[in-house]
Amino acid sequence: MGSSEKILQIIVLPGVVIIFAIVAAEAAAAAAAIAMAKPGCVSKCGDVEIPFPFGLSGGCYLDEDFNISCHSEKPLIGNIPVSSISIENHEMHVMNLVARDCYKRDGQRVRWNGTTLSLSQYTICNTKNKFTVIGCDTYAYLNGVKNGANYSIGCSSQCSSLNIVDNGSCSGIGCCEVGFPDRLKGISVNVKSFQNHTKVWNFNPCGYAFVVDKGEFNFSADYLKNLTNKRVPMVLDWTVGNQTCDSARKKPKFACKENSECLDLQTSQGYRCKCKQGYHGNPYLDGGCQDIDECGDPNLNNCSNQNHCFNTQGNYTCGCPKWYRGDGRKDGERCYADFALAVKIPIGNIGISLIALLGGSSWLYLVLRKRRFIKLKEKFFQQNGGLILERHLKEQVGSTETAKIFNIEELKKATKNYDESRIIGRGGFGTVYKGFLPNNRIVAIKKSKTMDQNQIDQFINEVVLLSQINHRNVVKLLGCCLETEVPMLVYEFVPKGTLLNYIHHESSGSTKRWETYLRIAAETADALSYLHSAASTPIIHRDVKSSNILLDDNFTAKVSDFGTSRLVPRHQKELTTVVQGTLGYLDPEYLQTNRLTEKSDVYSFGVVLVELLTGEDVLSFDRSEEETSLPMYFLSSLKEDQLFEILENHIVEEGNKEQIKEVVELAQRCLKVKGDERPSMQEVAMKLERIRKIETHSWVNAQSNLKEAKHLHSVASDSYECGGSSSTTVGYDSMNDHVTLALGDGR
Repeated sequence: MGSSEKILQIIVLPGVVIIFAIVAAEAAAAAAAIAMAKPGCVSKCGDVEIPFPFGLSGGCYLDEDFNISCHSEKPLIGNIPVSSISIENHEMHVMNLVARDCYKRDGQRVRWNGTTLSLSQYTICNTKNKFTVIGCDTYAYLNGVKNGANYSIGCSSQCSSLNIVDNGSCSGIGCCEVGFPDRLKGISVNVKSFQNHTKVWNFNPCGYAFVVDKGEFNFSADYLKNLTNKRVPMVLDWTVGNQTCDSARKKPKFACKENSECLDLQTSQGYRCKCKQGYHGNPYLDGGCQDIDECGDPNLNNCSNQNHCFNTQGNYTCGCPKWYRGDGRKDGERCYADFALAVKIPIGNIGISLIALLGGSSWLYLVLRKRRFIKLKEKFFQQNGGLILERHLKEQVGSTETAKIFNIEELKKATKNYDESRIIGRGGFGTVYKGFLPNNRIVAIKKSKTMDQNQIDQFINEVVLLSQINHRNVVKLLGCCLETEVPMLVYEFVPKGTLLNYIHHESSGSTKRWETYLRIAAETADALSYLHSAASTPIIHRDVKSSNILLDDNFTAKVSDFGTSRLVPRHQKELTTVVQGTLGYLDPEYLQTNRLTEKSDVYSFGVVLVELLTGEDVLSFDRSEEETSLPMYFLSSLKEDQLFEILENHIVEEGNKEQIKEVVELAQRCLKVKGDERPSMQEVAMKLERIRKIETHSWVNAQSNLKEAKHLHSVASDSYECGGSSSTTVGYDSMNDHVTLALGDGR
């Protein structure tokens, strides 16, 4: 080989090396995420990560104690909602039930429920939870099992006036709290009253007791009037099995994998696994504990010169690696000096050429990468129907209601490159980000998960159609971005969140008024009536529920999330489709027959009305099996003359009795099993507007009003029977069906 060839090698090789180095770095970054679930298993339920040994289906969890069920994108352990699971801390954050003891003014008890929790592999974390009792005429007991023996503690709270209650203070006046020992299992909570709240009923009709995460609960005097929370956050500790590490190692299903260690627990049965020092990840998975690159973070190594840090398996070294230290020298500085001398090139011109080529190689790589990115954007734009949409928009020149085609750079900038802090919602269809456009307009940007490439034409037509819908109670679709694999959608931003959150989690009692509830119901009905009747092509929403109704700063309702909606040709009254929707809100007739009609939305709206009236969860395993579903609970309560007991307290106290009676009757009509017997959405909207104009009358005597409403109860005798299976599989329509809108919401 000649000298010129050697010089060429010296010049060209580094350029090639730098390109491969950049590519390798990208590949390493892409693989950086450590798998937490078992290979081939679903890793999330909603936005909650489910790490092994937990799992959502057979073969995906260690044993039945770690089986998590996923209902409507909400993970459950038994019937307890799970909000997060930690492998590192061996903690599970759950939503614990609140025990209640409620009375009428005359001291008659109207509601009582204790709570229990019994899960074999879980104990109550005493360092992060507290036993809390709320009330001014209340005492409660926490009973549990510790090391096989029964244990009980109590806490009482009394006060004669709200004037002596301090917000944020839980010292025995309106609220008391007490600690408990570690490793309690099988707890139960019972709450009772000293004098049936007769002396404090006007500001405290109920007593409450619960175990709650210390960092997630702060007492407010408003809770004495009505604690709307049905559940509160709580922290559980978990272990594996009931054996020691030595015993478990001898068994075939020992849970701790390579590069991990087993930890015995001194205070309870079972063991835990932890990655060894120098490794991180999931110690319960094969290959789950991966080496930490200490040299990649100066905080993880103590090398005086970071350039002299070399990563090793489970550790690092601050000198030359063994593959260079042939003579056994350990002095890193001398090692590097020798290396520098060995590679020094005495030819100045070649050194200059080398520098130029290194810069040129990097520039060439970046140019090629940018060109590839541009081609990919063009491919996605055409694949997602960009040319079709552009043609539609040209045909609408002069229209003020036109969808805009955003480019990917605009949306990246609007969301700070999809920063986690900008996420305002996650769901089965995708993630929603809050974005700021250059004109200071705030928008909601939805990154969807999937897109049916066989229905691009229909998707584009629907984008155009929905962007032209201009109704004050429908979330406005502003446009889309088609330069990504799955199109992104841009909506107006609605700041107050969902009606679901407003009903169940809004802490401010001043905003939760009957008049506001009634207006929200009327506005929602008007929007659905518009979609059914006034839109250029009728639209069946198909997933009407409180979490798909958003509220703006004035608590004005905005119907959102058209992800499963269907366009209906005007000559058709129904469509045959695969059942889609949300359990609890699903029309039983649609569930049995697969025939979707406008009356399916009417049924779902009826469920929302009942949600507003009662403040109850749509599906609750705390109610009897026959009354797990809110519609069944509502209709059953009407038949048993218990309307007063199931209504929200604030509605009973400040609502117009005639209005309430009319809304109850309307909700009952919407929940008829047969669609033909339900009113149209237009009738519902008109009825609600008439109800809003009814002259106000006070709710003088609950019992007499119940008698006045008996005709409602008698109507309920046509029992609520769904027939067939009560479950459904959420699926996709066949290609022969009309298109499923892949559009989301404005949260």
